[in-house]
Amino acid sequence: MATYAIGDVQGCYDSLMALLEKIDYDDNKDTLWFAGDLVNRGPKSLKTLRFIKGLGDKAISVLGNHDLHLLALYFNENNPKKSDTLEETLNASDSEELMHWLRHQPLVHHDESLNALMVHAGIPPKWSAKKALKRSLEVEAFIQSADFRDFFNSMYGNIPNQWDKSLVGMDRLRIIVNYFTRMRFCTQNGQLDLVTKEGLNKKPQGFSPWFEFERKAKDTRIFFGHWAALEGKAEVDNVFALDTGCVWGGKLSAVRLEDEKVFRISAQD
Repeated sequence: MATYAIGDVQGCYDSLMALLEKIDYDDNKDTLWFAGDLVNRGPKSLKTLRFIKGLGDKAISVLGNHDLHLLALYFNENNPKKSDTLEETLNASDSEELMHWLRHQPLVHHDESLNALMVHAGIPPKWSAKKALKRSLEVEAFIQSADFRDFFNSMYGNIPNQWDKSLVGMDRLRIIVNYFTRMRFCTQNGQLDLVTKEGLNKKPQGFSPWFEFERKAKDTRIFFGHWAALEGKAEVDNVFALDTGCVWGGKLSAVRLEDEKVFRISAQD
């Protein structure tokens, strides 16, 4: 019995199947954790969603920015971007069932018995694992409420770019979501740079990767995706970068939580 944390699939269904074969996945015994961005830009988002949903309680997936984008497109009937590959998913016969399942997934998952936390992008330096879970529940409660469409209407944007406990309403929800699903570079106090997407050698002046600061969650193992430019190298204790750019022709990665062994396969799609 094992638990595997898997990086951004982004519709690369064939690559996911190849990775599961490599780890000798047993759906009777093993559990899969997905770091979000299940969909978009890859060729088989619909098939990927159906497969992961079909795993039931044998899989846990946190929401990534592309997953939230899909939900916003579906529930608010927005037009996809030119780079999106979501039309098949949006128009599927079971799309409503899939979308309601997706919006009930968490932003942060924490397993104390494994001392492991999964989030799509990261945890701001000043938040402990407990605080991160508390903040994620604020957003999840709203997304799962009767007013959830209001959130998807107001989700996009880079402001506010820093947490303040006095924030209320959509500004409060937006900064929480941006930390968990879009963050790469920030300051010690949690000010975000949401423009730079390159690797560690391109950090903007005054900013550093979120995981390089003194962090309140430093004793919790954090598994995250989102940042393909890292190529799976965070090189900080208790921090595991899972996005290795499968959708860009790179690799799809998994880490076995019990012994931290890494498994990778080249993109198949």
